[in-house]
Amino acid sequence: MSDTQDTALGQDFLTWLWGRGELNNGLFRTRQGEEFVLLLERRVAVQAGEGDSLEIASVSGPMSDLKEARLGLATGKKVSKALLRLEHGAETWQFTLKAADFSIQGLKTPAVDKADQQDDPDGIFLEKIYLLERVMHFLDEAYAAFLAVRFSPEWSVEVKALRQWLG
Repeated sequence: MSDTQDTALGQDFLTWLWGRGELNNGLFRTRQGEEFVLLLERRVAVQAGEGDSLEIASVSGPMSDLKEARLGLATGKKVSKALLRLEHGAETWQFTLKAADFSIQGLKTPAVDKADQQDDPDGIFLEKIYLLERVMHFLDEAYAAFLAVRFSPEWSVEVKALRQWLG
């Protein structure tokens, strides 16, 4: 796959994630039936074109409804980077995901209770690693759900639903 194809698939994923998140209140299920919430937060970048014709619109704000980014989607742009919030039970992660290379930036994990780890000097480190594995597991599950739809005949129905969401 070329870099352009990877970027396009990443943009499709983030665009789909935004739409599905708003249509389903962010509710997703793992293949084992475990529920989690994955939503776009108050910061998103959309883009269209390449090289000299590249257009990017970044929108952020604490109470932003991301109108400019939605307008960009309606005019053919796709999400290139987004701040995401993932919730599972009482645990919350926040991170930025880039469509071009699926890189994660600024990952904030749930707090580790240091009082529970006093007897085990490696406990805090191991708990952080566990929390990293958990967020990657849930993100992989959301991506698997996207791929199942993206490469199926259902994709045209999904695109219509996303267009209605934008409209």
